[in-house]
Amino acid sequence: MSISRREFMRWSAGGLAAVAVLSRWSWGQSASPIRLSACDWSLQAHGPEGLAIAKGVGLDGLEVSAGDPDETLAIADPGLRARYKEQVEATGVVVSSVAMGLLNNAPLANDPRGPAWLDQTIEATADLGAKVILLAFFGKGDLRTREGLKEDDVDVVVQRLKDAAPRARDADVVLGLENTLSAKDNLMILDRVAHESVRVYYDVGNSTYNKYDVPAEIRELGDRICQIHFKDGAYYLGEGKVAMEPIAEAIADIGYQGWVVLETAIPSKDRDADFRRNAEFLRRLLAPA
Repeated sequence: MSISRREFMRWSAGGLAAVAVLSRWSWGQSASPIRLSACDWSLQAHGPEGLAIAKGVGLDGLEVSAGDPDETLAIADPGLRARYKEQVEATGVVVSSVAMGLLNNAPLANDPRGPAWLDQTIEATADLGAKVILLAFFGKGDLRTREGLKEDDVDVVVQRLKDAAPRARDADVVLGLENTLSAKDNLMILDRVAHESVRVYYDVGNSTYNKYDVPAEIRELGDRICQIHFKDGAYYLGEGKVAMEPIAEAIADIGYQGWVVLETAIPSKDRDADFRRNAEFLRRLLAPA
């Protein structure tokens, strides 16, 4: 049974208990019906100071980047993570997830540093209190061509995910695959990996622009979705090509309770105003009936 934040505060015997529950970082365990985050690259809010920017536009969290493709990723630096945790304490905004966008140019399928990067990011994500790692498969890392799947790349990715999944489970972290593939192809990969710690990071904008039936895919993937990106090209949410209402209905149908992450554009060039506008739209869109 889910309850609203207001109902919970009335029900709770003490404000401190309410704060403890409402500030949980874990995926899918918030008493609030929706928690909103944003990608640090979209919000132009890189580094620990980005948490204050996220707070300023009314968000609950920030999806942070793991770093550039060096031998040791930036997120693996304990000093950097300590600064993030200081800002979490200061702002009340948490790290919702960690994104391995570096895999777009240094693909998991063929960069020999990939397994070590996964290990570093798993450890860092757990230390930050987040639950989801975004594994990106775009650009050089795309797992398909116009002719179909890159079967050899998929084979390597499956094996590397199999190797990393037990460590992710032990760290209470989920590896989320974000890519250009259909729900069917993603399910094929998940079935081959056969581990609950590997799921799909679904992007409603990418899937719409790739001409997939987004509500049907969300229902098909169900609880194998670990997190969701919202965007719609250069448009404000609700004013572009993505059919928002059917998507909201599908999200409700699968009982999704994880983070919803804005990867939106800044049409007016006023970052803060545009993120507030899109955040308010999502709160209305995804509010419980």
